[in-house]
Amino acid sequence: MARFWTLSLLIAALIIIDQLSKGAIQSSLYYGQTIPVLEGFFSIAYVKNSGAAFGFMAQGPDWFRQIFFLGLPVLFCGYIFYLLVKTLRGPFYISLAYALIIAGAVGNLIDRFSLGYVVDFLMFYWKDEANHFPAFNVADSCITVAAGLLIIDFISQLKNKKTPAEENAANPLSKS
Repeated sequence: MARFWTLSLLIAALIIIDQLSKGAIQSSLYYGQTIPVLEGFFSIAYVKNSGAAFGFMAQGPDWFRQIFFLGLPVLFCGYIFYLLVKTLRGPFYISLAYALIIAGAVGNLIDRFSLGYVVDFLMFYWKDEANHFPAFNVADSCITVAAGLLIIDFISQLKNKKTPAEENAANPLSKS
């Protein structure tokens, strides 16, 4: 039960950090403004993302975007919460991955419900801003780290999975 409360506090803290950082961007920069932090590599920018990751479906019909960006993510969050609870007794990093996904999804959902778009502000690029990676935010970072943890778990399970021949060799009483 302690793990559940620890992860719940982490989720709440990450959502607050995400929303405070987005609020700071909205109150300090005008839409489209970019402030170089590390010349030729990183800037803070005020970007409005009405699509999904990397602006996917930003120009789609409103009815579709409402379902795709508001309805489905709410259902998805419920399912991820179920997975979080289900994995509380397993490896910590799996529960952590689900907690990070929830924090990121809720952080971006707050924007979508209140603003109609997601505020992005972290922009990495190479040499000049014309060659930039799509801008992102704290919530997106949470989801990316979670995806990395789940990929590591998937690869780990593949490496530890025994073939039928290895199973038979390990269990001499099994039928061949």
